[in-house]
Amino acid sequence: MNLTPEQIAAAQKANLETLSGLTSQALQSIEKLVELNLAIAKQSLSDSVNNAKKALEVKDIQQLLAHQAETVQPIAEKIISYSRHLYELAHETQDSFTKSAEKEFAEGQKKMNALVEEWTKHAPPGSDAAVQALKQAIASANNVYETSQKAVKHAVEVAQTNINTAADAVAKGASATNKAAKKK
Repeated sequence: MNLTPEQIAAAQKANLETLSGLTSQALQSIEKLVELNLAIAKQSLSDSVNNAKKALEVKDIQQLLAHQAETVQPIAEKIISYSRHLYELAHETQDSFTKSAEKEFAEGQKKMNALVEEWTKHAPPGSDAAVQALKQAIASANNVYETSQKAVKHAVEVAQTNINTAADAVAKGASATNKAAKKK
């Protein structure tokens, strides 16, 4: 079975559209990352100036310790917030790419099944065993793909849980440190 120029052109067009969509998704993610980093930079500059002004007003060691204690927890909270935003952005991008890949895989699967069906119609007599072997190989490949997709999704869920647990522990630790410093 030979491919016609129309089929080749259609495949190239589909591939170009897929590449365009993935590039657009990547650029949107980069844009969000730049916006996040710019917002963090602006906030950090403002916080640094405010903290410096407050530090210049310190008159004794007690005020200095209190000032340091006041600045620790907000910084830790901002780091945790930034980390969560980064993770969410990465997860969103990965999810978008995964959906595109799943769509392409499903379309490829349909094309492969149609090709096999077309081939079986024109297969020489007595090739039933080869046809069945080919169909079984395709089914096995699909099962492997589905199993690996489930494993990847489970790993992402576990990672999300671990990140949330770690972030909560850091926030609690920063809060406890802040309280302990204020008592001194």
